[in-house]
Amino acid sequence: MPADHLSTTFAALADPTRRAILARLTAGQASVTELAEPFEMSMPAISKHLKVLERAGLIARGRNAQWRPCSLQAGPLREVADWVEHYRRFWDESFDRLDDYLRDLKEKERRHGRKQRNR
Repeated sequence: MPADHLSTTFAALADPTRRAILARLTAGQASVTELAEPFEMSMPAISKHLKVLERAGLIARGRNAQWRPCSLQAGPLREVADWVEHYRRFWDESFDRLDDYLRDLKEKERRHGRKQRNR
């Protein structure tokens, strides 16, 4: 059975630490030590987070002599954005219908108010 990449990506994004790591990587490559710096957790815990991100295809880890840089891989985020786009259209259309309904309601109230004042 093929892996569900979207579910894997969402699972990786579900953790705030992993989202913070991705946010940091938008500024460019960083070492594991640099990525761990803002968090009060052990290096093995950070490594586990990085493995989850790597399995989801959200980061790549390289080797440059003794430096092991991590970099953002945004491809899976495009898949998430594409999936969410469908629902954005749904909400936009729902809000448009609500705007139309409220406009109609306001117009009816305006007309009804004029009739009562004329009596």
